Parts: sequence; structure tokens; C-alpha cells
Amino acid sequence: MFGRLKTLGIAAACCAGAAAIGIATATPTAAVAASLRSGAPAPEFAGIAAWLNSDPLTARQLKGRVLLVDFWTASCINCIHTLPFVTQWDRKYREQGLTVVGVHTPEFESERDMAIVQAAIRRYGITYPVALDNQYRTWNAYGNQYWPAFYLIDRRGRVVYTHVGEGDYAQTEAAIQAALAQK
Repeated sequence: MFGRLKTLGIAAACCAGAAAIGIATATPTAAVAASLRSGAPAPEFAGIAAWLNSDPLTARQLKGRVLLVDFWTASCINCIHTLPFVTQWDRKYREQGLTVVGVHTPEFESERDMAIVQAAIRRYGITYPVALDNQYRTWNAYGNQYWPAFYLIDRRGRVVYTHVGEGDYAQTEAAIQAALAQK
């Protein structure tokens, strides 16, 4: 169900197996290729069961800010390894125009429980907005198939960078800085 892979130079980790969430998946290479392409408009947050740390947000209302969408789930060790970097980027760049939104899409039935997500938010010091995507509607809108996965959206609402899995933190931060530098 979980695996490590190296695809197009992108390290991918916790991959969503069809048996785990009932979604048909392609080969990892095809799945990465099927994700949002650079320059594509960012999808709206859809089917969100609840928002934690925030009032409900829309991609449309966030235009003008740089948006980092982080797909994660509370029990994925690879997601947990990325959280210190994501929380650091939020603190470091929020005042410069970055908005981080964690999209918690459960892998296991138990992760649909809001109390489990709230406990993870406290445990890992997450202060940015977290959307509970229990129905996989935002996950599907992004064509996402992996945990963790980052989608960086520029001020115009276009996807400018994606990364799947752990690692390449300096590259991701450089992409955030480049997006923030564009006016």
C-alpha cells in the first residue's frame, strides 16, 4: 500500500493505494504526470467537512497572495516529517504574502475524526488553516494521489510548482521565495 519511488526526479512517498481509499490509481509515473501542470489555474477547495484554525477559505479570495497547499494525513510518517518545514515556511513568509493551507485527506477511516486531526495540529504546532477533505473532493480536484504533496499557487491563482513526498526542501523554499518576489 505504501511505497517509495523515484519519478522524474521527484521523491514520492506515502502513495494512495486503491485498496486504502477506493480510488483507482495509475502507475506512479502516470499519476505524477496527471497532477496539475504548471500554469494551470488552482482548483477551489471543494467538499470541505470543516476548517480548523480558520474560517472557510476559497482559492478565489486568496488571489493576490501566494498559496501553498499541503496535502497530508495525520498518520503518514512522511507527512509528519515535512510538517516542521511547512510550519517554518508559514511563520517565515506569512507577512510577506504566503498563505499555507493544509488539506487533511484521510487515508484511514479513523482519520476522518476531527478530534484526531485537532490532536495532530496541537502536537505539531500547526497554526495555519487546515481543511478537512474527508470526501476527497479537493484531493480529486487537484488530481492528487500522494501524501505529502505540495502545490504552490502564485498571486494570479496559477500553479507554479508541485512536489510530491519528502525532501527538496531548499528547492521548495526557493520556489516560495520566487513566487513571493513576483508582483
